[in-house]
Amino acid sequence: MSAVFKALSDPTRRRILQLLRDRDLTAGEIAAQFVLSRPAITKHLEVLRQAELVSSEKHGTYIVYAINLSALQAALGDFLAYFDKVQADRPLRRAEPWAKGKAGESQ
Repeated sequence: MSAVFKALSDPTRRRILQLLRDRDLTAGEIAAQFVLSRPAITKHLEVLRQAELVSSEKHGTYIVYAINLSALQAALGDFLAYFDKVQADRPLRRAEPWAKGKAGESQ
């Protein structure tokens, strides 16, 4: 799950995912959308591939990338399930002495 969130933390990688949302693209087609060097785009694609957010397939001399939404859905589901469990295991909160009254009110 942390690999997915690390991959999503970068705006370039999020933009690559947006591009792949519409259709599968070659590495060159993706690189053409950015001012970054092709090696930089390749590194971003590798991070996305390692996080299983994209898959790649060689077609002759081209590598075609496709988005893998199931990995994103699984990571988000695990993330939300973690907080559901934390909330369920958490005891009911009592009113804390410091939480009485509204902010800025003197007691």
